[in-house]
Amino acid sequence: MRPVHLLLAIVFVLFVADTALFFHARIQRHQFYANKKILDITTAGLGLTDLCVSTEARYTRHPAVSDKIVPFMDHPGAIEHFPTGSFWAPAFP
Repeated sequence: MRPVHLLLAIVFVLFVADTALFFHARIQRHQFYANKKILDITTAGLGLTDLCVSTEARYTRHPAVSDKIVPFMDHPGAIEHFPTGSFWAPAFP
């Protein structure tokens, strides 16, 4: 088997995977919009105001309700404990 055949096989597998993920995302989007009215009613009934992104740590839940100093409460050089802490860029004054 020549190296170019291996490369073409890898590209083909990646193309098939990409196509499958594309169609899966389209199906998921249609299912989300089908349930959107129910979610809106539930959100209004529970009195929720903001989207909850994560429940791991209080500073990763939503940037509108978190304090700017909360990620550094341990110490400024602390290693991030939660993976979702990488969602938000540091706020610069």
